[in-house]
Amino acid sequence: MPSSKKLFLRAKKVIPSGINSPVRRYDPYPFFVKNAQGSAIWDVDGKKYLDFCNGYGALLLGHQRKEVISSVSSQLKKGTLYCAPTELEVELAELINKNYQSMDKVRLVNTGSEATMTAIRLARGFTKKKKIIKFEGCYHGAHDSVLVKAGSGAAHQGIAFSEGGLDEIAKQTLVIQYNNSQELDHILQKQKDIAGVIIEPVLANMGLIPPQKKFLYDIRKITRDHDIPLIFDEVITGYRMSPGGAQQYFSIKPDITTLGKALGNGFVIAAVGGKAEIMDMLSPQGKVYQASTYAGNPVSVAAAISSVKTLNRHKNRIYPKLEVCCAILARTIGDLAKDLKIPHQINFISSMFQIFFTEKPVTDYRTAKRADAKKFKKLFKALLKNGIFIAPSQFETVFLSDAHTIPDLQKTIDAYHKSLKVVKG
Repeated sequence: MPSSKKLFLRAKKVIPSGINSPVRRYDPYPFFVKNAQGSAIWDVDGKKYLDFCNGYGALLLGHQRKEVISSVSSQLKKGTLYCAPTELEVELAELINKNYQSMDKVRLVNTGSEATMTAIRLARGFTKKKKIIKFEGCYHGAHDSVLVKAGSGAAHQGIAFSEGGLDEIAKQTLVIQYNNSQELDHILQKQKDIAGVIIEPVLANMGLIPPQKKFLYDIRKITRDHDIPLIFDEVITGYRMSPGGAQQYFSIKPDITTLGKALGNGFVIAAVGGKAEIMDMLSPQGKVYQASTYAGNPVSVAAAISSVKTLNRHKNRIYPKLEVCCAILARTIGDLAKDLKIPHQINFISSMFQIFFTEKPVTDYRTAKRADAKKFKKLFKALLKNGIFIAPSQFETVFLSDAHTIPDLQKTIDAYHKSLKVVKG
């Protein structure tokens, strides 16, 4: 019996469903990881996979990036948690502020969910209003205000709103169509109790869906015209699309921003920041409460400082390289599917892409849900057999890292070719 199967059977006895996050589960059982290095990951049975899940986008620099590991190793010798301020926290906030011109002040937190929860609470505290507008398929974490028609694992499991969540909270969240700015304008003309609008600038939890031309510009203009805070959830796109995230990529300034994932390159850290007048609402200076024992812990902060400095130092090489490699992969895979006469769409931008098995363009939650998820499941399993690890769900994204090499790309193309033949049947 494979070691991964043995571990999964053990896990099911002591861990709900055998896994600690829903997106990690797939049939008959997930592989269990032994170690990772660079662009590759090895399971407990010794099989090597090229990693295109990359911590769901967190590992922009790849596994065990030497600069990051060196900084963390150095900090470990000094301590792991102080629950008192450090100079490192100030340095990281200054680095983030330089990269994100919209963020006058930053508060460090632990996870993307914590960041978006704080951002929404800030918007409500600042405006003294209750309702939040989000977009179908955007995933902003696993808290009640945003688990309404969410993407990521919620979409994969077919969950519209989690049991155990409060309807009273869900009713304060209005959901509209991504890539449809007219719907936002229409609602804001009628609703006067809107505290804020939260959006993934690139929808990366519903497969991958880039914004259509002028969509984000229109969203910014509409929210500004109605004097409503715009929250960019850049937990995925922050630092991944550019040193200044999607807002630099598209030249748009939101009022509040959340960061995570690539900020720490695999270490647990996130941030929420924005205009000073909004951020100063946070306690103890203001009356919007937020607190966390592990926020700003020196180990994660050291990792983030190293990650950000590395990205800034090599930005003229890393980002163009990733963009070119992603375009090559996506277009080549699209050509392979076309040659095999498999109906498909491929969406890609920056260092992210995803294939959908459907004849019609995928531009929002509804068109993504029409894609053939069974064919994607076949693709995922075939790719695993061929040594490629992507996220198990159609409603996730394929992520490149700086650690991927040209030989890696060729192996990936070959693996997709073999796997698409399995999908074709």
